[in-house]
Amino acid sequence: MIGLSALRHFRLLLPGGAVLSALLIAACQTQPVKPAEPAPQTVSRYEVLSEENKALERSLAKSESGRKDLEEKTSDMQLRILEKDAQIKALEEQLKSQQKALDDAFLEVVRSKAKLRGVETKAEAASNMAEAEIAVKALKTESGAGDQDPDVRRAEQLLKMSAEEFDKENYGGSLYLTNQAKAHIKAGQVQLRAGEGTSSHKGETLFSPPIELKLLQRTSLRQDPASNSKLVGRMEKGTHVLGYSMSSGWIRVGGEDGVKGWVPRSAVGAR
Repeated sequence: MIGLSALRHFRLLLPGGAVLSALLIAACQTQPVKPAEPAPQTVSRYEVLSEENKALERSLAKSESGRKDLEEKTSDMQLRILEKDAQIKALEEQLKSQQKALDDAFLEVVRSKAKLRGVETKAEAASNMAEAEIAVKALKTESGAGDQDPDVRRAEQLLKMSAEEFDKENYGGSLYLTNQAKAHIKAGQVQLRAGEGTSSHKGETLFSPPIELKLLQRTSLRQDPASNSKLVGRMEKGTHVLGYSMSSGWIRVGGEDGVKGWVPRSAVGAR
C-alpha cells in the first residue's frame, strides 16, 4: 500500500493527471510476478508407434505359442487314433485266430474220433509236433521266464499229451493237441511283442498294442528321447517300423532288424 505521506509527496511533485499515472506505475511495480506455467508435455508419434509395435509383438508371440500347442495336441490325437486302429486290428486278428483254432479243434476232434491212422495224417501230426516243439523252446528263451510262463507251461503239457497220442497211433488226436499247443505259443508270442515297450522314461506313454508306422524321412535313432542322446542307428525313408511309446515329441520305434531307438514324432507317419 502507498501511504498518505507518499501521496502528498507525489502530489506536490507532479502536476494534475500525472499523479494518477504515477500511482498506477507504483501499484504495478508492487504486484508479485507469477511464475510461468510449464508447457504441457507432448507424446511423440514415434513413442506411440513403438508401444503399438510392442503390443503387436506380444500378441503375435501368444498366438504362436497357442498354434504350437494346438499342433502338438493334433499330433497326439493322430497317434492315439493309430493306436486305436492297431488295437482293433489286433483284436480282429485274435478273433480270426481263435475262430481258426475252434475250426481246427472241431476238425481234429472229428479226426480223433475217427481214429485215423493214415500215412498222411501220421506225417502231418509228426511235422506239426516238431514245429511246435521248436517254437515253444524259442518262446521260453525269448520270454526269459522259462517254465514259469503260463503259455509255455501249458504248451509243453499239450505237446506231451500229443506225443502220447501219437505213440498210440491216434494221429488225429495228436494233431489236435499239437494245434492247441501252438495256439498257446502264439498267445505267448503276442504277449511278448506287446511287452517289448517297457516304460523306462518319466512321462513315457506306451502304445497297446504297438503301432505300425513308417519313416517319412531318413532318420537317426537315439538311445533316449533327446536330440543330444547317443546315436544307436539310422533308418532310411519309407522303412516300416513298430511304434512302442511316445515321450515329449519323440516316438520309440523298432525295425525288422531288431534295432530300437527314439525318433522325432515328425519323422514317422501311418503306413
